[in-house]
Amino acid sequence: MEKKKYTAALIGLGRIGFSLGFDKRREQPASHTMALKDNKRIQIIAGCDTNASRREEWIQYVPRASVYSNTAHLFAACRPDILIIAVNESAHLETTLEAIRSRPRLIILEKPVALNMNDGRQIAEDAEFHQIPILVNHERRFAQDYAIAREYMKKIGTIQSIHASLHSGLRVYSPKDEESGTYSLLHDGTHLIDVVKYLLSVLVMDEESERNKLQFTMPIITGMHLDKDDKTIVRYFAAHFRTQICSDITFSFSGNSHFFGFEIDILGTEGRIRIGNGLAEFYTRHESKLYSGFYSLEKEKTPKIPKKTGYFANMIQNGVDYLDGKAPIKSTLKDGLDTLQVIDDLRLQLKNYLHDSR
Repeated sequence: MEKKKYTAALIGLGRIGFSLGFDKRREQPASHTMALKDNKRIQIIAGCDTNASRREEWIQYVPRASVYSNTAHLFAACRPDILIIAVNESAHLETTLEAIRSRPRLIILEKPVALNMNDGRQIAEDAEFHQIPILVNHERRFAQDYAIAREYMKKIGTIQSIHASLHSGLRVYSPKDEESGTYSLLHDGTHLIDVVKYLLSVLVMDEESERNKLQFTMPIITGMHLDKDDKTIVRYFAAHFRTQICSDITFSFSGNSHFFGFEIDILGTEGRIRIGNGLAEFYTRHESKLYSGFYSLEKEKTPKIPKKTGYFANMIQNGVDYLDGKAPIKSTLKDGLDTLQVIDDLRLQLKNYLHDSR
């Protein structure tokens, strides 16, 4: 018997919604459109974007769908099973609230959930009231390399320290960018913070334990550099957190780098994990080859990381499996809000530092 197909519509036909699917250096599919098209259980019926040229390019690629210039026309014309929101962060609140009230069976929301926790709570309240499930696209939760690293967490003993770093040329934070969301703490830091929580979550047994043991303390800023020309722009900072599982967690963000780097280094009493963009290394304790009576960490040849991690395809498939009643959502709205709370805490500390440095 042929399985039921689910209909899907996209709001936002920009990079993550569409055009990253043509990047030959990225693992494909790398956009919502391409991931939806690759899934045999999904039929794309509509797209929406305010940009005319984006609409024209998209409809050439999905000719059987309809395309709209605004969400009012989209919602008046169709009611898809799956509704994907891939708009700029500044439009998340308005678009998501409107989408919730259109009552799709599932919303897939690009990260971060919203610009701040106040907006995020509004989304959560409306989603709960209308009983609309939301899957947040924290893509690394669906990638095979991170799934392997998460299982390996059980092999490295008690977690002693975690250092998670993000390097780019985009300013890390500035109060004047809060309304647009165009700063790396929010834009890419969402992924960094969420994946640390995801990796740690394998070490807790139930939802209550997860809520308590993965609760981050308020951050302590341990390093800071401001822009040399504009002292309201943070170009680098490091912050320290604690949880019940690990008492030494450091996040560092650089907006001075001439490259993009994303890396997490986890040290346990029995081993080590280094995971990030283009990086997956696993170490365990062995009798030392250098010193008698000592042990050293040695890099393991296994586990093998597949060339294709399936990060986008697996995310879309999780949505299908959820609608089939086969699996829970792997990246929930609660996960997104937990990450957004950490960002809000960091933002408060950065604001205080900028105020005190005047």
